Amino acid sequence: MTTTYYTYYNSPIGKLLLAGDGDSLAVLGFPGGKMQRRHEPHWIEDEAAFKQVTAQLAAYFKGELQVFDLVLAPRGTDFQMSVWQALQEIPYGTTWSYGELARRIGKPKASRAVGAANGRNPIPVIIPCHRVIGGSGKLTGFGGGLETKQFLLGHERVRIQGAGGHHPTAATYFNLTLGFQPPFAFCSGCDSRFCGNQNTCCNP
Repeated sequence: MTTTYYTYYNSPIGKLLLAGDGDSLAVLGFPGGKMQRRHEPHWIEDEAAFKQVTAQLAAYFKGELQVFDLVLAPRGTDFQMSVWQALQEIPYGTTWSYGELARRIGKPKASRAVGAANGRNPIPVIIPCHRVIGGSGKLTGFGGGLETKQFLLGHERVRIQGAGGHHPTAATYFNLTLGFQPPFAFCSGCDSRFCGNQNTCCNP
């Protein structure tokens, strides 16, 4: 029986569960939403087993990394695996519709099934299911909550727009680009989202 190790990573979108066999990452769990995950009682806590994962997540949230380079071990059906593989082809800072994702895997009439597989992605953020939106442009649902999806898309687009030297804050992105105030606060110092109702920064 394979031993499962885990740790928690404090990110701008809350405390993320990381789990795997010590060599690969199998799970990234959100603190809330439909894909909320907590560790199992028999798992072994080992922060050192996830040093590379946490280092790349930190670089991503700082806007310094756009493509993850990690050994991943998601578990799913062949169809789900094909969807999760295609998700990793969506460029940073851009979005595809569910229909486009279905076409990319050669199943143009399977948008609904693709959406279901997208929602079962066990390693979100790193396998970027947040970059898939409805055909009308609506964000639709997200396993970590719609606020988290809004944050991740805003975070990436801010960095893309700021590549020429101007770096607007995430809060400015939501207000000016999307036309509304986000339903959460940002730290003025590091531009991270506040965690829950706490008045302290998630990422000091």
